[in-house]
Amino acid sequence: MESTTGRVVNLSSLYGRFQGLTDRRKAKGKRYALATILLVMFLAKLCGEDKPSGIAEWVKLRAEMIVSALGLKRKEMPSHHTYRRVLAGGVDENEFEELVRKHHRRHGRAGYSVVVAMDGKVMRGTIDLDVSAGLCLLALYLPGEGVTLAQIALESQQNEISAAPILLDMVDLRNKVVIGDAIHTQRQVSIQIGRLGSNYIWTVKGNQPQLLQDLQDWFDMEVELLPGMGSPVKDFRSATVINKTHGRLEVRTLTTSSQLNDFLDWPFLQQVFKLERCATKGKSGITRHEIVYGITSLSAEQASPDQLLQMLRSYWKIENGLHYPRDVTLREDQTRFKKTLRSSCHGHYQQPGPWLDR
Repeated sequence: MESTTGRVVNLSSLYGRFQGLTDRRKAKGKRYALATILLVMFLAKLCGEDKPSGIAEWVKLRAEMIVSALGLKRKEMPSHHTYRRVLAGGVDENEFEELVRKHHRRHGRAGYSVVVAMDGKVMRGTIDLDVSAGLCLLALYLPGEGVTLAQIALESQQNEISAAPILLDMVDLRNKVVIGDAIHTQRQVSIQIGRLGSNYIWTVKGNQPQLLQDLQDWFDMEVELLPGMGSPVKDFRSATVINKTHGRLEVRTLTTSSQLNDFLDWPFLQQVFKLERCATKGKSGITRHEIVYGITSLSAEQASPDQLLQMLRSYWKIENGLHYPRDVTLREDQTRFKKTLRSSCHGHYQQPGPWLDR
């Protein structure tokens, strides 16, 4: 079957994979196989439908073709209520994510990129007035290939710091470089990545105050590290990249040093860096200046300032390649698909799975 994206879908192969999932529905009143429901939902979403009502209508209009392709006995297709019930509790999210990971591991082209971006995303449509936060998904993403290696939904009492070790254990990270924002600048995660045979690049901000202060002092030429002794000779190496895009001129300068490795006592540390960003808008002439500090387990021989600049820039592709399609293309931030679970004391919401929309 060919979709509007131009991709050819092998229905038999996809149907076979869905058959391996556990059906969590009760046997009473069950008319359609779980694999059939998931397959037709997948095809409808691939063709642009993102609501249960739209999915049901799309499938109904193509019922004859689907029945023939899958050899189904029942000619009628499920109603939108069936899709809602299945999405609310018919599939185990972790089992489904494992199926996706196995698919990527068998994919011949996925996994050759060096950089792996790790970032979290809150689905705003799942935020409710009765709860403190919505559904948050933490993902590992290959920015060079546009492939999500793995993702997990954070539990209600969990944050990205405690979820990151679980996510990192799900994939083979050997010879990869994991890049994350400041929240992931943690000693235990750095140790885990080093022991897995991979490397990290972290930005350092206020959640590591002493580390941030040490980096600021080191890259500030006016600070005397030893009062009365001046500053030692430093092994600074720099690279600058200039780009003109989106109506502004951007200048990025990254400076590295390897002299703090023993002093900072950070696991697997090989280099520290200072990244200066200066962006000037062409029409208004307004200039925005920003300085970011960071650390990496990549040595100076493994990654020059130029290479570190390229890796750090590629990290932000997770915004355009993963977060933006979810927000805009799949409209996940507009989701209102929730199932209300009521007990004798109070009611609460069970959030939808990470791959579904409204």
